[in-house]
Amino acid sequence: MKRVVQISVSLVLLLLISLAAAVAWNWAPDRSLADLKPRWALPPSEFLAIDGMLVHLRDQGPRDDPAPIVLLHGTSASLHTWEGWVAALQTKRRVISLDLPGFGLTGPFPDGDYRMSHYSAFLTHVLDQLQVPRAVVAGNSFGGQLAWQFALDHPQRVERLVLVDAAGYPRNATSIPIGFRLAQTPALAPLMANLLPRQMIEASIRNVYGDPSKVSDELIDRYYELTLRAGNREALRQRFIQAEAGQGFTRIAELKVPTLIIWGGRDELIPPDNAERFKRDIQGSRLVLFDDLGHVPQEEDPARTVAVLMGFLEG
Repeated sequence: MKRVVQISVSLVLLLLISLAAAVAWNWAPDRSLADLKPRWALPPSEFLAIDGMLVHLRDQGPRDDPAPIVLLHGTSASLHTWEGWVAALQTKRRVISLDLPGFGLTGPFPDGDYRMSHYSAFLTHVLDQLQVPRAVVAGNSFGGQLAWQFALDHPQRVERLVLVDAAGYPRNATSIPIGFRLAQTPALAPLMANLLPRQMIEASIRNVYGDPSKVSDELIDRYYELTLRAGNREALRQRFIQAEAGQGFTRIAELKVPTLIIWGGRDELIPPDNAERFKRDIQGSRLVLFDDLGHVPQEEDPARTVAVLMGFLEG
């Protein structure tokens, strides 16, 4: 009996030591804006005071463009997801990319309001401050939902609309990244406030790529470190609560703006049947499907996807 007790105590101690080691290994408290800026806000990054935040954005290309291209990233991403597109577009077009509130270096909304209507109003304030009365608005995933919502709210300000694996319809994902699943589990909120396994971020990124071998260490670093920006983890949790996919999708058919739909055929988060729904609902829209790409085609293969965009803009 004494031997059994000794073995049990040893196993408990071993379990506690293993648990402590796991916590120590994955301990990841918030990081400040000042700490992250040197790596992730290199020129031409700038910060504008809008709605009580310092909004991280890049405004590149000729200033005389009558309809600049505004690029809106998806959940847990940042303006960096568009770097390939910006490089191809900026010689001829003014291109504005930004970190939406709750993500990247911009950080959380001061009032904690993550409803889509609030994001749409925020985008209006950004364009007002940049003196952009009318724009081509492009968005990926959550950013795509914001793009079409903004086009409904302010049709006079949207010259063309570009939806890249955009959210909008009720969810029908066949695979959800583990990071998103954990963020939607309220019981884990206190734990995830200071823990963030890098392997979890890596697995989540690979999950949304058509070809996971394209996921580099630097890409993982970017998503991981920007998730740690103070306030972003709680903002993500609140956004899932307040701005669920599928809100207001019945209004998509009201869109009258020329629309390009780009989609990855291997997208399991927002599968390609959503692209077909957008095409049916938006009269005159054009759909281009890339069979080998995933949920972030503009990041996975910027050259091929931006070529489609340029053809759309020229046409």
